[in-house]
Amino acid sequence: MHESVVLQHLSDTGALLEGHFLLRSGLHSDRYFQAALVLQHTVIAAKLCAAMAKAWEDQDIETVISPAIGGIVVGQEIGRSLGVRAIFAEKDEESNLHLRRGFTLKPGERVLIAEDVITKGGRVQQTIDLVRAYSAIPVGIAVMVDRSAGGVDLGVPLKSLIELNLPTFEPAQCPLCQKGVPIDKPGSK
Repeated sequence: MHESVVLQHLSDTGALLEGHFLLRSGLHSDRYFQAALVLQHTVIAAKLCAAMAKAWEDQDIETVISPAIGGIVVGQEIGRSLGVRAIFAEKDEESNLHLRRGFTLKPGERVLIAEDVITKGGRVQQTIDLVRAYSAIPVGIAVMVDRSAGGVDLGVPLKSLIELNLPTFEPAQCPLCQKGVPIDKPGSK
């Protein structure tokens, strides 16, 4: 799927927001990608995730895993497109990821990590670590939107539908903070 088509879907569904945002990474930005706003449109979500899955068709993926909650729909749709099971990892009280609900991985199982958006890669790294803790093999990372502009290297191949070079700022250097613009933590709102 061409990036212009992806960008059009993101724009048409209102998934690209403007304002002053606190990202999960701790960075600030004047733009935010709210994946849920595009993923609520099931036909569009299926098309986008099928395009993401296509890049992994020849990798003998056995399972798709996503960090909850943002990656669940993405992982489910990619799993469906690849014809494999899709599971998700959940946070505990300390924000560590765990498999629950009877989910498990086998040693040597080939696993694709699926996520809606990546900025610094912290949650994706936790998911990779979780896969490895089960002695399974993290084959790659499928991401709808790469906010890092290709700058994240987690030692596993990463393929995204689109790279959005949205500016990010350390809080102390954030021009919006300096102007007194109220900050929003959109996350799962």
